Amino acid sequence: MSTTKKLGLREKYRLMTRGLGWETTYQPMDKVFPYQSFEGIKIHDWDKWEDPFRLTMDAYWKYQAEKDRKLYAIIDAFSQHNGHLNISDARYVNAIKLFLQGITLSEYSAHRGFIHLGRQFGGVGPRVAAQMQAIDEIRHAQTQIHAISHYNKHFSGFHNFQQMYDRLWYLSVPKSYFEDALTAGPFEFLTAISFSFEYVLTNLIFMPFMSGAAYNGDMATVTFGFSAQSDEARHMTMGLEVIKFMAEQDPDNIPIIQRWIDKWFWRGYRLLVLVAMMMDYMLPKKVMSWSEAWEMYFEQAGGALFDDLSRYGFRMPKYADVSIKEKDRYSHEAWAALYSYGAASGLHTWIPTGEEMEWLAEKYPASFPQFYQKRLQHWDEQHQQGKRFYSTTLPQLCQVCQIPAWFTEPDDPTQLCHREVEYKGEHYHLCSDGCRDIFQAEPEKYVQAWLPTHQVYQGNCGGASLDDVLKWSGIDSGHDNFDYAESDDRKNWEEWKSQTSVGKKVA
Repeated sequence: MSTTKKLGLREKYRLMTRGLGWETTYQPMDKVFPYQSFEGIKIHDWDKWEDPFRLTMDAYWKYQAEKDRKLYAIIDAFSQHNGHLNISDARYVNAIKLFLQGITLSEYSAHRGFIHLGRQFGGVGPRVAAQMQAIDEIRHAQTQIHAISHYNKHFSGFHNFQQMYDRLWYLSVPKSYFEDALTAGPFEFLTAISFSFEYVLTNLIFMPFMSGAAYNGDMATVTFGFSAQSDEARHMTMGLEVIKFMAEQDPDNIPIIQRWIDKWFWRGYRLLVLVAMMMDYMLPKKVMSWSEAWEMYFEQAGGALFDDLSRYGFRMPKYADVSIKEKDRYSHEAWAALYSYGAASGLHTWIPTGEEMEWLAEKYPASFPQFYQKRLQHWDEQHQQGKRFYSTTLPQLCQVCQIPAWFTEPDDPTQLCHREVEYKGEHYHLCSDGCRDIFQAEPEKYVQAWLPTHQVYQGNCGGASLDDVLKWSGIDSGHDNFDYAESDDRKNWEEWKSQTSVGKKVA
């Protein structure tokens, strides 16, 4: 009879990482790990790190393999049974385009960042956690591509997502966010991705988005969403552990971390304008408004989080009050801009139906009827007369978030918000006080920003004409862009649905 004692999780984890935390002898530790000190963060005892994953390698592989087995079985079934015909409306597919174009390769960027962290930290615990999250992130990118690949067979805008991500103007918003994080130090990267994005803001991507996918019949997206969400739960735990660990190591860390929290909250909030548009305008069957989601997932959940963190000396992010003021107009201002630039995008746009405008008026009674509805109705009338409005000039981009300066003043929705900073004799334009603060804290970083509209005007984007720029960006003009009403997607969808209806009548 064996008397071998079964090892607990702590013992398994200790054995898994044994020998990885040695003190170097050929070179001093600060040269082997040069990045972990230059930000000013002081770490006195890496052993105080609490592993947020609580997984050994063998358990991790088994766990992920089982999830992948179920995921790909459902994706295969979705494809074999023409699951795309069960979605609510072909307009919905444009929300999937925006997600694939903007988020999937951002997941890959996060993978690169965590791989870098796995090398740069002196502590064993964060090295292993970074390695596991790096694997999670690249898996998410792969599963999203597989889950959505079926749509590429039937709809426009999916065929060239990598080139679009690198070159298309509105996709510089997520791309610049993750490249900003990748070029930061390791502790700032963790604050940006693991805390601000994963813990504070990720629910605003996955919960409304996946609920919207389910409500609109998109089971392929729902499946990869749920497969990723279990990983996100661990990532959120890591984000909170990072903040608490740094705060407990030294009080001098607190003001540095708070500055990062302020920065990355605002950068993440600006990035989420893509989600705001999706929720209020791109879902034919709507789950909740952006305003309701922001109140639930940030004001309430985020408020409780920062109440808890106040014992460490942290406060709510700067300009959180501005995000609350803007929640009733955020999506409307962004959708109006995307609609007007629909000729230069990799997806289709449209004017909401009368029923959808009623829903918007109900959800935003203090803003939509007064400021936005009449403009949309005017554009709709122009379209019916064959005068569909497209902007023919390029917009002024924010030097930091790279979003066109289409937002209004926090206290006046009738005035565009614009800030200007002079640095070394050059003038730089910002969309908000939040982005201005970020620029002024690190001007040498942001003066190097590659702004798509500037590059177009300088002739660096394929040529001087719109067709040249669209081709360079990976867009099949006349197929991927312009209004949904005249698109091949709509024509094909109506033909498919008519055939399905005939088939049902015959049966």
